[in-house]
Amino acid sequence: MDILRFHNDFNKLIEILPQDIVDFLSDVYINDVIEIVLDLGRNPEIRHADGKTEYFENRLVTDDDIEHTISLIPPFTHDNRSGIPGTLHRISAIRNRQGKVVGLTCRIGRVVTGTIECIKDFVMQNKSILFLGRPGVGKTTKLREISRLVSDELKKRVVIIDTSNEIAGDGDTPHPAIGKARRMQVPQPEMQKDIMIEAVENHTPEVIVVDEIGTEAEAQAARTIAERGVMLIATAHGNNLESLIKNPVLSDLVGGVSSVTLGDDEAKRRGSQKTVLEREKQPTFDIVMEIIDRNTLAVYKNTAEAVDYILRGWPVRPEIRKVDEGYKEPQQNVIEEVNKLDNKIQDLASESLKFSFSRQEYVNQVKDFKKIYIYAVSRTVIEKVIERLDLHAEITRKIEDADVVIAHKSFAKGGNKILSTANDYRLPIYYIRSNSMAQIQKVVKEALKIEDSETTVQGYCDDAEKALDEAAKAVEEVLKTGQNIELKPQNQQIRKLQHEYIEQNNLTSESIGEDDDRRVIIFGNKNDGN
Repeated sequence: MDILRFHNDFNKLIEILPQDIVDFLSDVYINDVIEIVLDLGRNPEIRHADGKTEYFENRLVTDDDIEHTISLIPPFTHDNRSGIPGTLHRISAIRNRQGKVVGLTCRIGRVVTGTIECIKDFVMQNKSILFLGRPGVGKTTKLREISRLVSDELKKRVVIIDTSNEIAGDGDTPHPAIGKARRMQVPQPEMQKDIMIEAVENHTPEVIVVDEIGTEAEAQAARTIAERGVMLIATAHGNNLESLIKNPVLSDLVGGVSSVTLGDDEAKRRGSQKTVLEREKQPTFDIVMEIIDRNTLAVYKNTAEAVDYILRGWPVRPEIRKVDEGYKEPQQNVIEEVNKLDNKIQDLASESLKFSFSRQEYVNQVKDFKKIYIYAVSRTVIEKVIERLDLHAEITRKIEDADVVIAHKSFAKGGNKILSTANDYRLPIYYIRSNSMAQIQKVVKEALKIEDSETTVQGYCDDAEKALDEAAKAVEEVLKTGQNIELKPQNQQIRKLQHEYIEQNNLTSESIGEDDDRRVIIFGNKNDGN
């Protein structure tokens, strides 16, 4: 961080505040202050990054306070935002029903460098990157620094679509923090999609940076840009990848979602229902990064694969990258010493923000994991077994990634292609006779070489296991007689396991009854698959 510039910028902010509030701020540790709030008739608030709020208890905000601040800043735009030219600070207004300003949120904009050092290798891959995360975790800060890195160090033509002037600051001259990147301002938020396309058509960018893609039209504009071969760096509404997939407006950013019907063999191979959700197209963004906190990111290096895993219910493990948590903002006495170094400030700041890849730590944590490929085996039951036994194992959808294969005994013969492939990869294959909890648990223990003496499970013969054993016996009876059979009442989770087991045996079922009497009935109309 350019420490001297930050404190000069802060001085520009406090210049627009009433003097007694400025005096109060002199006693506040300002390095982690994110907002100053002035609401008419209330105590001024000082909000810190850690969630702490301090109040100026001795006075209330008046009309004169608000008018004083408004008179020193440019007029508010129609979205009630303004700023201080040459800085990254943002002033937002709250109005009453008559349009009068009755509240101000003064958000402090900081120039922070080093926050992308731990993901710099991804930025340099020329792949489109999407950042997700809750408000206040530093998404815009990372966009700003990436813009500088790509334009200055990689010498690429970068255009920033700066809808709210948060990336490059207020005023006609962009803030120096974005380096040589160019900035296009957006007159109104709803015009962001048009400016995105205009940037591509008029200014031949190699990279486009966009903050907050939030509408379907903007998502479509992003796809259009990516299809023209332009690298995209953007943020989007959503805390994580899974929530983005479930968002019908923005899911296109990661490939979109559609419902498809699988054939019998494919459904058996997956151990799933016939109707499933699948990724519709190639994602707009190659890489997705969830910002967990200011120093921690979860990176999905292959968006398409990650989305496929999530839609199929497979475990997906992002790569964790961390900035050294030992970095602290310099105290005032340190700042005074650093200021004397003038041109060396940037170098010192960059050196003070070391980073470390946690990839090795991640590998060490998961190296004992066994990846299991299943064929015609209930995924729900096997995941329950893994969770119950607290095993270092997970299910994989790719047989080439597997350490072991667990398959249904009925598919052991006849030159099955999947099992033949497993043999080619020299993978050990273990067979279950039925999809009951007891049978799967026994085979999983055998496959992972777990002794009963090493792992004890409370409630081995629990309700779920007994219920699945009951379902297994009932299925056998229905196949023999063709008669409907009702099972004992169970809770929703156990009924789901029973329905899945019944479907895998080519029978149909449904839940009947109410409340505590809710139970599964197996129909005998698909005897022997007819």
